[in-house]
Parts: sequence; C-alpha cells; structure tokens
Amino acid sequence: MIMEKNLLTGSTTMLLLKLLEEADMYGYQMIDELTKKSKNVFELKAGTLYPLLHTLEQKELVTSYEKTADNAKVRKYYSLTENGHNYLNEKKKEWKTYTSAVNDVLGGATFATV
Repeated sequence: MIMEKNLLTGSTTMLLLKLLEEADMYGYQMIDELTKKSKNVFELKAGTLYPLLHTLEQKELVTSYEKTADNAKVRKYYSLTENGHNYLNEKKKEWKTYTSAVNDVLGGATFATV
C-alpha cells in the first residue's frame, strides 16, 4: 500500500527515535529496519533520512559516533539521548491520543480491527 507523504511526515521522527531506543544504528540500517518492521509500508530514502538525523542531532535528541565494521568500513552510528528518550515518550502519548480520536471518528473499535 502506498501511503500519502503527509501521513508519514508527522510520524517519521517518532519511528526513527523508536528504532534507536531499541539499538544504536547506522543510517541504512535504520532504513532497512523501518521497512522490515512496517512490512514495506515505510520506505525511507537516504535523502529523507539524513536531513532528519541531522536535525535530531541539532535538537540533541540523538548523538552520533563512528565505528569500524568487520569489513573495516567506518560507519556513523546514531544513539538516542536522554532528551530523545523523553521526547519519544511524549510523542508516543500524543500518538495514542491522536489514533484513539481518529478511530473514534472512523468507527470506534470496529474500525481499529479492520
């Protein structure tokens, strides 16, 4: 299913922070994990991901560090900060309220199971 871009815009930051809550990751790893976990609904491009990560670093929600992989390639990994963890928790609460209200308008519990 192809999702409208504006539906994804508001949730992308939260999804990236959730991935980093689970483990430190490098950019392409985040793209791959998000695609797998969403069953191909979310397919971020590098041109979308890296500006978002840069913004998250500026806001001190994530930090980055370099690590050498087994193949001697140096990769930039991203890690969730304490501020990022707190922000993610706030966004999850907002998301729960939002999705509950949307489900109520669209048909309540019956709609949520469709």
